[in-house]
Amino acid sequence: MILGRMSAFARRSYHTSQSKKPSLYSKISPLGSPNCSVVPVLDDWVYKGKKLCVAELNRIIRDLRKRSRFSQALQVSEWMCTKGVCIFSPTEHAVHLDLIGKVHGFATAETYFDALKDQHKTEKTYGALLNCYVRQRQTDKALSHLHIMKELGFASSPLTYNDIMCLYTNIGHHEKVPHLLTQMKQNGVLPDNFSYRICINSYGVRSDFDAVERVLKEMESQPHIVMDWNTYSIAANFYIKAGLRTEAIYALKKAEERLGNKDGQGYNHLISLYAHLRLKNEVLRIWDLEKTVCKRCINRDFTTMLESLVKLGDLDQAEKILQEWESSGNCYDFGIPSIVIIGYSQKGLHEKAQAMLEELQNKEKITTPNCWSVVAGGYFNKGEMEKALRCFKTALSLYVENKGWKPNVKLISELLRWIGDKGSVEDAQVFVSLLRNAIPVNRQMYHTIIKTYIRAGKEVDELLECMEKHGIHENEETKKIINMKKA
Repeated sequence: MILGRMSAFARRSYHTSQSKKPSLYSKISPLGSPNCSVVPVLDDWVYKGKKLCVAELNRIIRDLRKRSRFSQALQVSEWMCTKGVCIFSPTEHAVHLDLIGKVHGFATAETYFDALKDQHKTEKTYGALLNCYVRQRQTDKALSHLHIMKELGFASSPLTYNDIMCLYTNIGHHEKVPHLLTQMKQNGVLPDNFSYRICINSYGVRSDFDAVERVLKEMESQPHIVMDWNTYSIAANFYIKAGLRTEAIYALKKAEERLGNKDGQGYNHLISLYAHLRLKNEVLRIWDLEKTVCKRCINRDFTTMLESLVKLGDLDQAEKILQEWESSGNCYDFGIPSIVIIGYSQKGLHEKAQAMLEELQNKEKITTPNCWSVVAGGYFNKGEMEKALRCFKTALSLYVENKGWKPNVKLISELLRWIGDKGSVEDAQVFVSLLRNAIPVNRQMYHTIIKTYIRAGKEVDELLECMEKHGIHENEETKKIINMKKA
C-alpha cells in the first residue's frame, strides 16, 4: 500500500479539450471492457485510409497502461508489430515484454525475451524481464537475472536495484533491503528517492526508528537528492502508528515545506495523517491552504477531507464541506455524500442519514443500496422495524446483480419475521417481490406471506400450491403456521 502510493502521482486536470474531429485515441479510449478487442478499431481506421501516427499509437499504449488496461495495450503493441507499422527498438520491445508479463505471465515473457535478437537485448529489455519476475515474486529467477545483468554491465541504474528491494518488501524480507542499498552504493550506483523510501519503509515496518532517522539525514545530505513531501509523509505514518506524536508532527511539518503548487495529493496525505493524530485544527488549516494553492479542489480532495472529519467525529463541519462540494461544480459522485451518510449512521443518527438519502433522491441523484441497507440496519438495531423495512425496501429497489452489494441475510430474516408477526399482506407481498430480484425464493418468504394471510382471514391454499411448485414442501413449521388459523 505504502510502496504503491510512493510511486504514483495522480494528475490534476479539470477540463478536457474537445477535438474537432475524432482521433484514433478517441475511438479506442471508450472501449473500457478488458474483453473488448481494439484490433477491429485499428483495422477499420487503416481500411478507411485515415492517417496513422506511430507517436499516437505509443501514446495510446501509455494511456491504456496507466489505466491498467494491459490486455488492450498489448493488442495495440502486437498490432503495430505484426502490421509492420514501425520497427521495434529496444524501448518498444521492453514495453511489449512488460505487457506480456502482465497479461500472460513471466514464462511467456521469457519466451519473447529469448527470441529477441542480440542487439535488442539491452538494459531496457533485461530490466523489463526482471520486472516480470519481481511482479510475480519469482525470487530465484529475479536474483539470477540480476547477476547476469551485473555481468553484462546492465545494472548501472537504481531502477534495477529498486526492483529487487521491492521484491524483498513484497515477500516480507524487509531486513534484506538495507543490505541491497549498501550494495548499490558499493557498486557506484547512486540511490534515488525511491531507493531511500523503500529503505525507510523496511526500517519502519520493523520499528527501527533510529535507522529511519539515519536514512532521512543521509538523504538530506546528498546533493543529487531533492527531498519531497512523500518521503517525510512515509516516515510520519510510521511514527503515528508507533505513537511517536512529536516525531510525526515534525515530519509532517517538513513534508508541508516541500509541497509544490497544485500538489493536491500531498495536501490530501497531510490531511489524512493529521486526522490520525486527531489534530482537527491542523486538518482545517491544511484544507484552507490546499484551497488557496490549488485554486480548485477535485472530488478526491473532498473525499479525503470528509473522511478525515468523519474520523474526527465532526459531522457539522463535514456537512459544511459537503455544501462546498455541492457548489463546486464538480461532477456528481455518490461516494462523496455517502461518507457523511455512513458517518451519521455510525453515530446512531439514522434519521439524518435517511434525510440526506431522501434529499438526494428528490434531486434525482443516484444513491446506492449499500447506504440504504446500512441505515436500515441501524433502525433494526434500535428496534424501529417500520423504518428499517422502508429503508431496506428502497435498497432492494436499487439492487443490480453483480454490482457489489449483497443483501444482509440476517436483516432479511428479521424483517420477514417481523412482517409475518405484525405486517400486512401488502407489506409481505411487496417485500417478497423485491427480495426475489436479489435472492432465490425460499421457505421463510412463503411462511411470512402465509402468516399475513392467516391474520387477515384469507385462504392460503393457492399459496401452498405455489410453494410446492417452487420445490418447497410443507414441513412441521408450515403445519404449525396453518394451524394458527384453526386456533
